[in-house]
Amino acid sequence: MRLKSTFALLLLLSFFSIKAQKPIIFSEDSLKIGNGLLPSISVVIPEVVYEKTLNDWIKTLQSGTKSKVVTENGEMTIFGAILKDITEFPVNAYSKLLDRDSVLYLAVTFEVKKDQYIERSTGETELSRAKAFLFNFAKEQYTELVEDQLKAEQNKLRNLEKELGSLDKDKSGMEKSIRSNDKSITSEKDKLIALNNELTSLSAAIDEHRRVLSVMEPGEEKDEKTAYLKDLDKHKKQTIKAITKAENRISKSERAIDKAKTDIPKTGKMQDNFRDQIDAQEAVVQKFTDKLNTVKAYR
Repeated sequence: MRLKSTFALLLLLSFFSIKAQKPIIFSEDSLKIGNGLLPSISVVIPEVVYEKTLNDWIKTLQSGTKSKVVTENGEMTIFGAILKDITEFPVNAYSKLLDRDSVLYLAVTFEVKKDQYIERSTGETELSRAKAFLFNFAKEQYTELVEDQLKAEQNKLRNLEKELGSLDKDKSGMEKSIRSNDKSITSEKDKLIALNNELTSLSAAIDEHRRVLSVMEPGEEKDEKTAYLKDLDKHKKQTIKAITKAENRISKSERAIDKAKTDIPKTGKMQDNFRDQIDAQEAVVQKFTDKLNTVKAYR
């Protein structure tokens, strides 16, 4: 099968749903290098990113040797590559990586000796090893991609759970605020009863002392009575001030309770919305978990 026939297969694959689970497709192919057509092995890798895959492929070819990949017109060449998973001897590798929408096409020719290539006619062992080598590279690329996809969806789920946790905390705080303000209102009302009783007693005492003072003759006793009356007036003002503060605290607590009772249902609706989003996102995470397990199970 020639290179252009493989491209036709790629276009056909791209036509179908891009989001569907895709296999890693292998074929024994032909690779055009320069003016020659060399026997090769090709693999179709779904979804992966071109630049990352290209860099990883070059690193794989250069691993274990001082030789460098030379790229010219999209053709990658390395001489004396050490690929022990295929053979114990250095090999020359010629390859192309092409981007075709949602898949990458990688074709590679392994030259074990001058004009002697790994293909079916040279022996099944080296060919099987070469296929396994290329398959493992493709599977690793696809696995890393799906792992990244899964991590991204898991992060989305964690963020949703964090938002829900924050709302749970807010609602709990509002419920606690209602209880606390209820207690405060009860306590302040008890204080008001005592303060109002005290104010009534003070007012009556002041009126009585003023009546007595009005008929007293000037002298030391009247001066003492005047000073005492002044203290009573001061105490009355302090009591009135305390009553005002208590009433303000009650009003403030009542407003806080009203606000909390209004906000709690709103928060409840937001919680329900986030729970629905979490349920949906959990399904997405499970989908990518299944996808990762499927890719890991590729053989």
